[in-house]
Amino acid sequence: MADRVKEVARNEATVIKTQTIQAARSAAYLYPIKGIFYFLSHRDLWKPLTSSLLPTLTLGTAITIGMFALTYLPQMAVMTFTSGPLAAISAALLVLSESSTLFTILAKTFLIEDKLIDTFDGVLVSRDAMALVGEGRQMKTGSGVMGKLGKLTKRPFEKLAPSAIIRYFLYLPLNFIPVAGTIMFIILRGKNTGPAAHSRYFQLKGWGSTQRKEHVEVYKAAYTSFGVASVLLELVPVASIFFAFTNTVGAALWAADMEKGNVSKEGTAPELREKATRAE
Repeated sequence: MADRVKEVARNEATVIKTQTIQAARSAAYLYPIKGIFYFLSHRDLWKPLTSSLLPTLTLGTAITIGMFALTYLPQMAVMTFTSGPLAAISAALLVLSESSTLFTILAKTFLIEDKLIDTFDGVLVSRDAMALVGEGRQMKTGSGVMGKLGKLTKRPFEKLAPSAIIRYFLYLPLNFIPVAGTIMFIILRGKNTGPAAHSRYFQLKGWGSTQRKEHVEVYKAAYTSFGVASVLLELVPVASIFFAFTNTVGAALWAADMEKGNVSKEGTAPELREKATRAE
């Protein structure tokens, strides 16, 4: 029995190592970073964020302060037994993750769902993918990227499913394992966050669940890489609202590259892989 457990553990370690290497090679983790610079350099894309900035900042600040005030000390006390001197850091990361999840559920459900859709579509239009965007909304002849976006005819972004919330709480105990547990927690969240970032793209393509699963399976490592980078950015208190939009921009840029066929089997455009290689 002990030998069997060891064999399973070795196989799992091999799978994780392989997927980590593939994720690094894909360089998909650069798309959220690229999204930041693209967003900042294209003022047309700012309108959805600026129009919802005050309520979302208020919500994000209230959630983060409230979570730290109510849950930080109790969780740090528990982690003292598992993480030792790293308990303060591990507890802070856990509270940030919990705050980020609450913000995602509330903000994306009640405040910025339509704004993120507009941002995603606006980026696709700016990357000459207007025909694709036309599959999910009416198009206008207005000036600027956002001025071309008409009424939505399809509403793609899925509200956070109960299964995703359950999965999140199942992952939470990993944070009680010093350092490695927190890393595993973020990776597992990234594994689910990556594909979710392309829910709009899948809907515009008219793909059913089978096609989506097949596509995600092909680019599994790349989606995990993208998701981990997105999760880390959205852990930043208050600024998570800004990164929610820039991550959406990054996802749309990736979708535009896919649509143009400018994506390799690793899942990203050649120039991003070259940048990742130079950085190694």
